[in-house]
Amino acid sequence: MAGIYIHIPFCKQICHYCNFYSLVSVKYRQPFLKALLKEVSIQKDYLQGETVNTIYFGGGTPSLLPANDLRQIIDLIHETHPVHHDVEITLEANPDDLDKATVSTIQKTSVNRLSMGVQSFRDEDLKYLNRVHNARQVISSIKLAQDAGFGNMSIDLIFGIPTLSNKNWEENISTFLDLDIPHLSAYALTIEPKTALEVLIRKGKTTPVDENATVSQFQILMKAMKKFGYGHYEISNYCKPGFCSRHNRSYWSGEKYLGLGPSSHSYNGSSRQWNIANTRKYIQETDEGKIPAEIETLSIEQQYNEYVLTTLRTMWGTDSNFIKTKFGIKFLDLFLKASGKFIESGMLVKKGNTFILSEKGKLFADGISAELFF
Repeated sequence: MAGIYIHIPFCKQICHYCNFYSLVSVKYRQPFLKALLKEVSIQKDYLQGETVNTIYFGGGTPSLLPANDLRQIIDLIHETHPVHHDVEITLEANPDDLDKATVSTIQKTSVNRLSMGVQSFRDEDLKYLNRVHNARQVISSIKLAQDAGFGNMSIDLIFGIPTLSNKNWEENISTFLDLDIPHLSAYALTIEPKTALEVLIRKGKTTPVDENATVSQFQILMKAMKKFGYGHYEISNYCKPGFCSRHNRSYWSGEKYLGLGPSSHSYNGSSRQWNIANTRKYIQETDEGKIPAEIETLSIEQQYNEYVLTTLRTMWGTDSNFIKTKFGIKFLDLFLKASGKFIESGMLVKKGNTFILSEKGKLFADGISAELFF
């Protein structure tokens, strides 16, 4: 099975924390759509005939695309790839885009999963993040989507926002639970270089992030999700039984995926490639029949590191038998030796041949992975 990711680069405005490639303009929408459809055809052999199990519209703000554009893209993917009959098709959406008419038109496409960029149920936090929507629109858009029949839905929340106290964060979690949404993606606010937020903090014009508060709120979240029956299946993701994001799980399982659109990434097991992060140049190159991407062939060491990094983030963990079979005894010896101290400290739990992060270990996931690298 394989996945396809489509990057839609248009946004109404850029959030202060965001470092994804996007444009505050839709003037390129029609030439972009033409270029994207051409890239679907150019890249039709990348997945080597594997069945497409998931299609994911990310961005940017994919909900800015008219439903007819979505249909054209999905239809062409069906024409150029074998697609599973039960394919998961996710559309990222912002609450301010989802009025009753828009939700209705999306519901009439083959999109069967919504991922809504809520970030907070509090106006003070949304203002700090420079989000377009407000708290009232959040609740309204979620209920509209549910009433239209979107049972498979996820929202994003951010913790560690300087305007967000632990009590406020508990209230955000409580609101999420009251809305009975089956999936949550929750991220710590990180300050990425060259973002508006990084500049504002550096110049002393806004409050910086408190790492202790971030850790505390992550712990509050893990405890609440466990109490109410949500599986913590990946560091940033929680779901009710049966509502895991199949698309994101394919990334962490090392399955092949094809990225379409400017700045998107692809992976086929032995190499990865990334498209140019420039919409005008992307349009120009695809018009000339070129793949607008740089390619990197992965060494065996890089493949091992990537396997450890992705699998250790999940509830399914890292399999030492797989390491031995796929990478060889040298890598297995390295992994077993390096993991020993984390088992002793209680950050890693060994279950048979599988190594899984404990709740304590999840606080240090990236650092633990780095020490297990070749």
